Amino acid sequence: MRLAINGWFWHRPATGSGQTVRYLVPALVRQDPSLEIVLVVPGWETGSREAESFLPQVTLLPVPCRPGNLGKLWFEQVTFPRLCRRLGVDLAHVPYFASPLAPLVPTVVTIHDLIPMVLPQYRGSALVRFYTSLVASAATRAHLILADSQASKQDILTHLRVPEARVRVVYLAPAPHYRPIDDPDALDAIRRKYDLPQTFVLWLAGFDVRKNARALLHAYTWVYSALGDDYPLVMAGTLPTKDTPFFPDPRRVATELGVAGVVRFPGWIDEADKPALYSAATVFAFPSRYEGFGLPILEAMACGTPVVTSNAASLPELAGAAAFQIDPDDPRRLGAAIIALCIQGSLHREMREEGLGRAAQFTWDKTARETLAAYRRALESEAGTEVPAP
Repeated sequence: MRLAINGWFWHRPATGSGQTVRYLVPALVRQDPSLEIVLVVPGWETGSREAESFLPQVTLLPVPCRPGNLGKLWFEQVTFPRLCRRLGVDLAHVPYFASPLAPLVPTVVTIHDLIPMVLPQYRGSALVRFYTSLVASAATRAHLILADSQASKQDILTHLRVPEARVRVVYLAPAPHYRPIDDPDALDAIRRKYDLPQTFVLWLAGFDVRKNARALLHAYTWVYSALGDDYPLVMAGTLPTKDTPFFPDPRRVATELGVAGVVRFPGWIDEADKPALYSAATVFAFPSRYEGFGLPILEAMACGTPVVTSNAASLPELAGAAAFQIDPDDPRRLGAAIIALCIQGSLHREMREEGLGRAAQFTWDKTARETLAAYRRALESEAGTEVPAP
């Protein structure tokens, strides 16, 4: 099979879409060494327009592209599909929500979530709404849609109104470097780098409103009352530059709730440091209201850190019985779960082992096998079915 992949996010590994393509491509090759993959990337990001190869089966092909939103739109809707036809590929894969409105070869699109369509606060400006409408229409013309979770699949069926047979769930996975770090020197080094205490509860996420930082800070009023400052809350991630309803500043919220003295804000965490950070934490708390695929809870589990999360969207199907699942509007129960994991050693050990076992069920090789099966399904449908009009 000759495959073209939209690599717009290839050089942005800090993004979820960037991580997806970075780990999916080599896993596809491991599963099927006969694959020929052309990874099409915007040339202005590489500093070169010369094709290169980082695996024998993969060609990294930079193409001319203007920066900015219009350049991205042209790349997605014109450059990539035309290049797919010119290269004579059997199939194209767009691993994020931006497939072509007029695909020129059989096309698979991965939709990680439908946040702009599901959550009113995320619908954005008129231009953002136009773009969402365009890519939503385009997705209905893809031969197959891949969803990260059953929850995302249901959102796709509800909002895009495509036949269920054209939506397939393929779970993602933690990166291979997420594993327990037991070396005391490595753990001490991460504490020194980010000025962390010996024991702490970790939050590692953005601070937009759906992440539900306020609920965790509210929960900490009970945690603080029970445990004092023995288990401070470490809220890692880039803090908002402005305090707005969409990006409420957690420092203000902590002060209002009277827990500012027990909350730390280390800021941005380097990707290479995250496994050690998870491993150093006593508990990982992630009470998000909506996730298409809640990767952080699997990352924490893979590092051996017990998890307290919410029972919303995709999180229950990922966590299974390996994490506490709390209503995102119930900070008292959220606090109780954190307290229990901090003070009950047997429960902490049990949830650590449950989490390690759960995370091991999600691997990039499994993702690649199921993605290859989806590719074959898309090609089979092309043999007897025309692309439906939007």
